[in-house]
Amino acid sequence: MNFRFQNLLGAPYRGGNVVVTNNTLLISPVGNRISVTDLVKSETETLPFQASSNIARVAASPDGLFLLAVDENSRCLFINLRRRVVLHRISFKKPVAAVKFSPDGAFIAVAVGKLLQIWRSPGFRKEFFPFELVRTFADCDDKVTALDWSPDSNYVLAGSKDLTARLFSVKKTSDYKKPFLFLGHRDTVVGSFFGIDKNTGKVCGAYTLSRDGAIFSWRYINDEKFDKLGGESSDPPSPGTPEQAELGDDGDVKGDINVNDNGKKRKNADTGASDMDEDSRHLLHTGKWELLKKDYFMQAPAKLTACDYHRGIDLVVVGFSNGVFGLYQMPDFICIHLLSISREKITTAVFNDLGNWLTFGCAKLGQLLVWEWKSESYILKQQGHYFDVNCLAYSSDSQLLATGADDNKVKVWTVSSGFCFVTFSEHTNAVTALHFMASNNCLLSASLDGTVRAWDLFRYRNFRTFTTPSSKQFVSLASDQSGEVICAGTLDSFEIFVWSMKTGRLLDVLSGHEGPVHGLMFSPTNAILASSSWDKTVRLWDVFEGKGAVEPFHHTHDVLTVVYRPDGKQLACSTLDGQIHFWDPINGLLMSTIEGRRDIAGGRLMTDRRSAANSSAGKCFTTLSYSADGSYILAGGSSKYICMYDVADQVLLRRFQITHNVSLDGVLDFLNSKKMTESGPLDLIDDDNSDAEEGIDKQTRGNLGYGLPGSMPNHGRPVVRTKCLKIAPTGRSWAAATTEGVLIYSMDESFIFDPTDLDIDVTPEAVDVALNEDQPSKALILSLRLNEDSLIKKCVIAVNPVDIPVVAASVPLRYLQRLIEAFADLLESCPHLEFVLRWCQELCKAHGHSIQQNSRNLLPALKSLQKAITRLHQDLAETCSSNEYLLRYLCSTGNKK
Repeated sequence: MNFRFQNLLGAPYRGGNVVVTNNTLLISPVGNRISVTDLVKSETETLPFQASSNIARVAASPDGLFLLAVDENSRCLFINLRRRVVLHRISFKKPVAAVKFSPDGAFIAVAVGKLLQIWRSPGFRKEFFPFELVRTFADCDDKVTALDWSPDSNYVLAGSKDLTARLFSVKKTSDYKKPFLFLGHRDTVVGSFFGIDKNTGKVCGAYTLSRDGAIFSWRYINDEKFDKLGGESSDPPSPGTPEQAELGDDGDVKGDINVNDNGKKRKNADTGASDMDEDSRHLLHTGKWELLKKDYFMQAPAKLTACDYHRGIDLVVVGFSNGVFGLYQMPDFICIHLLSISREKITTAVFNDLGNWLTFGCAKLGQLLVWEWKSESYILKQQGHYFDVNCLAYSSDSQLLATGADDNKVKVWTVSSGFCFVTFSEHTNAVTALHFMASNNCLLSASLDGTVRAWDLFRYRNFRTFTTPSSKQFVSLASDQSGEVICAGTLDSFEIFVWSMKTGRLLDVLSGHEGPVHGLMFSPTNAILASSSWDKTVRLWDVFEGKGAVEPFHHTHDVLTVVYRPDGKQLACSTLDGQIHFWDPINGLLMSTIEGRRDIAGGRLMTDRRSAANSSAGKCFTTLSYSADGSYILAGGSSKYICMYDVADQVLLRRFQITHNVSLDGVLDFLNSKKMTESGPLDLIDDDNSDAEEGIDKQTRGNLGYGLPGSMPNHGRPVVRTKCLKIAPTGRSWAAATTEGVLIYSMDESFIFDPTDLDIDVTPEAVDVALNEDQPSKALILSLRLNEDSLIKKCVIAVNPVDIPVVAASVPLRYLQRLIEAFADLLESCPHLEFVLRWCQELCKAHGHSIQQNSRNLLPALKSLQKAITRLHQDLAETCSSNEYLLRYLCSTGNKK
């Protein structure tokens, strides 16, 4: 039962900014979680912790070790990226619009409302309060929107909503000098960047970009040049200066402690006023800057929403609110590319370290793109579902996961990498049910548009469409074990339609239900179809030979869903009163009942009049899923909890809270009474014209499934819920379709001591002794009794290939499952492929009959082994075929010579 969160699919990006570290790691916020994508290995993983609300800003340290994430409530996490842990937490007083590490990693610049704060960066040490505030600049008249550090980490260029950019000096000087103002913009400054002289590596200019599509180029003039021009900053020489300096050397040294007339001690601010004056002559913020030129992107009426500048290659990338992005060579303002991604606003645009890859994010579409601008090719192209995911389906080998959503799309994901590799968009209404055929290369989908479609996962096409004489809305889907018959339940006519898979013809229409048929499933062992409906019944249909015979199971409340146990000897269904009923489908008897109302209850919506404890809404299970061995069942519904029950004892084993994100409705049990006004909850009052002013910064989602066109339930604020649950056939992981996306939970691989036959003589030392004495069979059995993963693998590898048949035959039957799980794990990580496959072959030869007899208990382990072997076969097949073609090509070229 030791499942833990592993990954988040279905939503690669949900708003905020993205950063690229170590040139190939893409870090993007997804709701209140952070996703890390390796662009070289094409793998994505989600970090195992959550922020309190949606993450708005992220910043990575220059060495890629640390990450700073700030959420919408101005709460900040300081994260060690290598160890995947949160080191420190801090809360800022105002919303944070921008945050950036200094190039040397010593400081962090944070734009907190109108203030620019400079914090000292924490390290690895555990401290009582690791964040130290170094400087606070309060010069801006409105919200600070953009930040950039100079290469020497001494200056910060800050753009603001007050139409200006300001140049601040981080180091304190003896006399405070006001920051230099870059004026002239007519709209909010979106980006401000330092320009670098490639020969000296020093600041030679600056670029400021505003929302109306203007880019201003500024040049810094050195004091020497400026003095020749007779500038204001060159003060006339004083005749007394040399004598005073000499007296200072003979008398008290500047910077020592002096005693004044009152007898009080004071210390000078720095090592010498003359030195400070000398240094201040070369300060950037007190020097002379001139406006070189003004350029315009000419994209009106679209607004500039995202920009980035790469110092090394002097390129500027800009994104606009109409989905267009441009790449410009500076300082000549030469347009290299001007292309369109979509019609929605681009919310983030960044370069990688080398400047050859561009990353774009579109929050409204949940889209993330990495584009190589020189070759004009995609490195990464991922897009999540636009609206909530309604349904899930695992392939039989657990390698693929299909998702269907309210945006009319079906997506298929590779579970191990977290990437979507195909999207089917032929449906014209919400997708409500999915089913993988046993052959693993065919996927079925049902939709409210009145069609059931079959998809070929080899050629990526819709090869068959099942329809009805008059249009119906399908909400459930099932297929028999042979894959010859397809059944779908309807929302409006309360019927079940039966088609032939081979011909696509409608074979039968099963009538009898008096409410929407929301649950449909074939028995795993025979051709009996179980259906559940809101008419308070579960019905069993013999589709092939029954000639219309129906057996109904009556309940006291509406039945929401129905599932078969994998061995076909039990049926589970959930009702509107929060109960799970277990039936014997063969004898038609009620076996047991689980009362789950109190287990799933929790969370109060913003619009609820009653407290969470007294509210009756959402206290029922809308989705159920049996484990691979049928020993436990997962249940979820319109709540923040997913419950795991033991089927035999009817007890709650564990309760998973799917999110702690307070940006979603229904997460808090007690609402803050301070936020309740006479006009309703404060969070639901749209008091600023954000759509007209700044566009949509984050993904807004509403359930369009059964709502009226254009309606936004709960003012567009997402409500936390679980719409679908599926346990993988291997039993090692399970997936939940939630408001935040598809959450993948997998077995916790951390060490848990769970011995099977422990004795005083069964120790790791005894295993080592047996191995040293060349007794591999004894060593393996001892390690299996200890049930320690590393020891089992060590003993398996230590066996001589010649002795494998003998040792395999000596393994007792009760240890087969543990040994098969070890083989599946070894195949994914161990280089000795032929050796492990030989082990599997000999184990099947020696214990084939026992494995067949005990197939129900061994099924999850065997599925894991099948998954590992299939994956290896695919990799090797590709490598071998490419090598074969290469060898043929080399042979043919050799013959020609």
